[in-house]
Amino acid sequence: MNATALIAEDEPLLADTLRAELARAWPALRIVASVADGDAAVAHALALRPDVLFLDFRMPGQDGLQAAEAIAEAWPDDRPLPQIVFVTAYDRYAVQAFERQAVDYLLKPVTPERLARCCERLRRALAAAQTAPAGADAALDALRALLGGGALAPVAVPPHLDLIPVGSGDTVRMVPVDDVVYFEAADKYVRVVTVERDHLIRVSLRELLPQLDARRFWPVHRASVVQARCIEAAHRDEAGRITLRLRGRAERIGVSRLHAHRFKGL
Repeated sequence: MNATALIAEDEPLLADTLRAELARAWPALRIVASVADGDAAVAHALALRPDVLFLDFRMPGQDGLQAAEAIAEAWPDDRPLPQIVFVTAYDRYAVQAFERQAVDYLLKPVTPERLARCCERLRRALAAAQTAPAGADAALDALRALLGGGALAPVAVPPHLDLIPVGSGDTVRMVPVDDVVYFEAADKYVRVVTVERDHLIRVSLRELLPQLDARRFWPVHRASVVQARCIEAAHRDEAGRITLRLRGRAERIGVSRLHAHRFKGL
């Protein structure tokens, strides 16, 4: 098949080398864009909709995993998610996570032999997605498993939070986690939303998530984590988009394609 690909790599020499090796390993593959940061990778992927993404695991702006998540969040529902290959310098924690979740990866410097095996796997996956509708969800399932695995940090997972210290001027209030309806990313902060009020804490949602009990707090969007018992109902509109109605709050929370599987009827 005449597949297309995007390369996101911030080192020009490595990007050129990967492009040249791909030309030899998969002559029919057409590179539609080569970008140097995660934000550009997201923008070009959504505009050009390539079949394959080669994402540098660590690059400026959004890293490869954040870019992949952002692309999956905004990808059209009527098209299979691109096959994703993470390209990384040796990072044993990342490699272990990729292998465990069946996400393909390439180690820098990329060898012709390893790239040839990767290309063959990609060709099989793309062919399967064309012939079997269920195969189109494989890339989404692999990414979902990787994001939910919590295995990309080399440090031990901290114990679950019971109280969240929230600073306000000279006062620090202790907000019980049980009182939180949802968390929402807000630039360099996270909004801690209870029934009565909102708080801001200076931490990223990615840093906070491993400290939350995954059985109780569900990511529903890359910017939103909801306490499951606070979900009153999930509504699906005519376009298939899901929004959540939460107990004690008037606003509605959108659910991304990546997390919509939680709300399929039993």
